[in-house]
Amino acid sequence: MNVTPFSPADLDALRQAHALLENPGLAARMTNLVGTPIEKVLDRLPEGWSAQIGQVTRLALSKAADAALFTMDDKPRDRSSNWWHKVGAAATGGVGGFFGLPGLAVELPISTTIMMRSIADIARSEGESLADPGTRLACLEVFALGGKSAADDGAESGYYVVRAALARAISQAAEYAAGSVAVEKAAPPALMRLITMVAERFGIQITEKAAAQAIPALGAAGGALINTLFIDHFQDMARGHFIIRRLDRRYGTEVVRLAYEDLHGRRAD
Repeated sequence: MNVTPFSPADLDALRQAHALLENPGLAARMTNLVGTPIEKVLDRLPEGWSAQIGQVTRLALSKAADAALFTMDDKPRDRSSNWWHKVGAAATGGVGGFFGLPGLAVELPISTTIMMRSIADIARSEGESLADPGTRLACLEVFALGGKSAADDGAESGYYVVRAALARAISQAAEYAAGSVAVEKAAPPALMRLITMVAERFGIQITEKAAAQAIPALGAAGGALINTLFIDHFQDMARGHFIIRRLDRRYGTEVVRLAYEDLHGRRAD
């Protein structure tokens, strides 16, 4: 790989981002927690529950974007407060675990808002401005990373594949978001289309989370652990995503993409 454009520190950052974004492993970590493959646990969900999860997920993303991003200051910070956000997510997960599946509709908007704040905090630590509509949409984009949509085949879950799938929707939504006060209030078609596309991928991971929380033996403690795994996963996705965006600003999008794909090719070999 031609690494000439990258400083040693930035090349290390690129490798870190690649490792985070291409090795999410959320399902495997939940499998280790519940002691059985998550695919088998999914069969225990009530009939028609997936459709309900999809609706709750879209609503949670809309509310989280408003509550999280529009109440945070835009002061640059070198570090993000990952630990505090994990504590908050664990607490809401404990409540969700106690009430099981019926508690998901209450717990998910709260935990998603906490995760969105953590994602935005990470974005800020990587040099992003939260006043920039593009940053806000990039925060929303994180929820689509590390998972698949129902239409994906085995090769369609890589980082740049997901970004390409969302690119047009993000571009169209940016035109609205630039002048919008709140995502939920504005709700233009382009922005809702983006939320729907993100929710489709995020919803699959929410379904896996719900299935794990539906195991009675786990209870509140298990719910807290599941939410900790969940926010840890999206913190990793956010860190990788915003490292890439930082490198994009410095070296150019195409240079970074080619270097990333070269790393991906080397791993495949």
